[in-house]
Amino acid sequence: MQPDRFITIAIHTYEKAHQLKNILECEGIEVALQNVNLTNPVVSSGIRVRIHECDLPMALRLIENIEIFSPEAVRECPDGGPEILVPTDFSTSSVQACFLAFHIASIHKARIKLLHSFFDPIVANSASLQLSDSMTFDGTADVVEQIEEDKTLTEISKKQMKEFEAKLREKIKDGIIPPVMFSSEITEGLPEEVINSYSSSHHPFLIVMGTRGTDKQNRAMLGSVTAEVLDTCRSTVLTVPESLRFKRTDEIREVVYFASSKQQDILALDALYRLFPDCALSVNLTSLPTKRKPDGDPAAIANLLDYCRKNYPAYTFKSVSLSLSHEMEEFEGLDKELHVDMIAVPTPRKNIFARLFNPTLAHKLLFHSDIPMLSIPV
Repeated sequence: MQPDRFITIAIHTYEKAHQLKNILECEGIEVALQNVNLTNPVVSSGIRVRIHECDLPMALRLIENIEIFSPEAVRECPDGGPEILVPTDFSTSSVQACFLAFHIASIHKARIKLLHSFFDPIVANSASLQLSDSMTFDGTADVVEQIEEDKTLTEISKKQMKEFEAKLREKIKDGIIPPVMFSSEITEGLPEEVINSYSSSHHPFLIVMGTRGTDKQNRAMLGSVTAEVLDTCRSTVLTVPESLRFKRTDEIREVVYFASSKQQDILALDALYRLFPDCALSVNLTSLPTKRKPDGDPAAIANLLDYCRKNYPAYTFKSVSLSLSHEMEEFEGLDKELHVDMIAVPTPRKNIFARLFNPTLAHKLLFHSDIPMLSIPV
């Protein structure tokens, strides 16, 4: 291939040729236009868009997904169709979650919404915004200072999101993540409240979020945010740890499904099957032991196993058991044996984790096992 040789990749009208030229040049590709009618260029047709031959692979990737790399197209992302919500704080785990979300979105031809929220704890604890008897705000200087602080936080968030979007387009351009339409939203508020509010109004078919934040020392707060979303959100939620064991959905192999021993298991497993239709998953069914059933519910698992093998032929199914006294240790042993890629749990509307397993085990599985968890509302 001759690096200095120019080739024609498209022939457009004057306006469209310049639009394509601007997009390619923004991505670092040198572009030359030919056959421009210098007397009346605006009405000229048949303008050749030419680039270096060595830039052809990248240029084709950009042209095939021009709506992603065109800012106007991103802002005008069409309504309707499936959407995946990706809350992000720009931490390592949320970046991992975002990359995985792109792969899932590509399978389902879905678009992605990046959601970032910022919260100033001073606002919640401030006593300066108290109305006096004359119906005016006390602490005017504090109010002005707080407004300025809010503007700063907003601008910082916008800058971070803009940089994050640029990185995503670079990953798409380099072929690291699949081309998927995405847009972003920035808002002020508590993360769990912002996520739940968006989910309630927009109904994404999946939420993909990281389980570690930028402040790793404050894991209790991070855990409470994730747990709150899992407990209250009625969308399917996939939590992604920082040390993700796979990069693409087709690399998922071993899944442990914690059954509730109810009809709801069928709904949850059907949702799992539809979410990963092209993955040859090996699903390990287990019912967590309780004081009344210290050995779990083997009969219910056997019936569920038979049902799954008949109705989900693309997956393989087997049963595993955990004991009440050593469930976490046995799960860790199971993980070492199988190299578990994902945990899946059905989440009923009320008393979600209490009906599945004790909260201590739930917390350990969520925040100490470093395994993605899929929470499926039923």
